[in-house]
Amino acid sequence: MEIQPHHDMTAITANCAVITVSDTRNIQTDRSGQLIQQLLLTANHIIADYLIIPDDPALIQSHLNYLSNKTEINVVIYNGGTGVAPRDTTYDAIASLLEKTLPGFGELFRWLSYQEIGSRAIASRAVAGTYKNKLIFSLPGSSNAVRLGMEALILPEIAHLVKQMEQ
Repeated sequence: MEIQPHHDMTAITANCAVITVSDTRNIQTDRSGQLIQQLLLTANHIIADYLIIPDDPALIQSHLNYLSNKTEINVVIYNGGTGVAPRDTTYDAIASLLEKTLPGFGELFRWLSYQEIGSRAIASRAVAGTYKNKLIFSLPGSSNAVRLGMEALILPEIAHLVKQMEQ
């Protein structure tokens, strides 16, 4: 089945923040954060902020609050920290702040992941929603998961969702 983006294909450039949550990655080893940026730039979006932060719930929430005050940012895309290991706290930190959730994002991401990796997809806690008039997406940290989430879900819908947020 070919995935079709929303019929509203108004050209909108989103100003995006890309946040990698990891206790071990740095700018040179952050392939997933670099991939998100590359895919966004290829789709004519802007990288307004990029950061690698440790998997610490208070730090994740603090930085999201900081980004929410930057009026030029429309979208925040996290990667990493969405599994079930004790240090995987991104989901918990972000989900507790979301004002509106987009449950279909996580559901579709796991369904698409299942087609690629089988039942291991149940361990993914990908989530999306809104916080202080920003779109928030949180993907697993693997490059394959990032590519899947960006190409199949985020990039096809980002313009429509940003437009919806501006109404």
